[in-house]
Amino acid sequence: MNILQQLPRPFFVLAPMDDVTDTVFRQIVVDAAKPGLFFTEFVNVDGLQSPGRDKLIKKLQFTTKEQPLIAQIWGKNLENFRRTAAELVEMGFAGIDLNMGCPDKTVVKNGCCSALINNRELASQIIKATQEGAAGRVPVSVKTRVGFNHVDMSWIEFLLEHNLDMLIVHGRTRKEMSEVPAHWDLIGQARELRDKISPNTLIVGNGDVENRAHGLELAKKYGLDGIMIGRGIFRDPFAFAAESPWPAYTKQQRIDLYRKHVELFAKTWAAGERNIQTLNKFCKVYISDFDGAKEFRERLMTAKSTDELLSLLDQNQL
Repeated sequence: MNILQQLPRPFFVLAPMDDVTDTVFRQIVVDAAKPGLFFTEFVNVDGLQSPGRDKLIKKLQFTTKEQPLIAQIWGKNLENFRRTAAELVEMGFAGIDLNMGCPDKTVVKNGCCSALINNRELASQIIKATQEGAAGRVPVSVKTRVGFNHVDMSWIEFLLEHNLDMLIVHGRTRKEMSEVPAHWDLIGQARELRDKISPNTLIVGNGDVENRAHGLELAKKYGLDGIMIGRGIFRDPFAFAAESPWPAYTKQQRIDLYRKHVELFAKTWAAGERNIQTLNKFCKVYISDFDGAKEFRERLMTAKSTDELLSLLDQNQL
């Protein structure tokens, strides 16, 4: 079933972010203001088809409240893409996304993710292997950038020739990382190319979207099917809300929301699968914009366990 066709237009998506968009944070976002679509953190297909797969499988855990949920995968081995796609369908994911945009130096050096912009033969083979594994049971999409070292819209044209169900376009090149404003005019050009080449492929724009209202403006201006929000969620956990209550949240409400996150983290990763340090980036989200917030954050970030962290939160003394 293609869940994408059932989403309202424009639909909103929480971007895949490593060590951020795990099941814990997705559940927090669901309770705050749920987007139309979630993505997992990106998971390596070669690791999933190796003896060490158990650790990676845990990155893919989810609850029913997080659906519809797209699994994002990356790697190089074609057979591993094919096998993983088939497994993801059986696991209950609503779709499969191929990461062809991550600019990380290590993955690029290994010829993966955004490096595929310069290796179209392998990119094509990966898409086809994944589509074969999915066997039409769930939609297959690609998330990418508008070029590697420079803008190259022929890359977008190339992808649109592969009968994708959805194409998520981040409006920067790999070289630009996140150091310049996103080029939304190029995302608009991608939509125009879609209209000519592959009318049934949904186009989702990504890059510097602050919140739902901002996303609606961009979707209307560029004629997009969907909007993906990434770093905007760090500034406002209610980014997908029609009207966010976050600016009016009191100090106690912010502390309580962080406590909720920490408690769910402790329950979900009770076996220590995740380093407590990953909570520090969330601490910056919740413990902010009140007198003494910086000093309180510094104390919280010294915690060596979730028990210690919860104790500090319960003390609630700056």
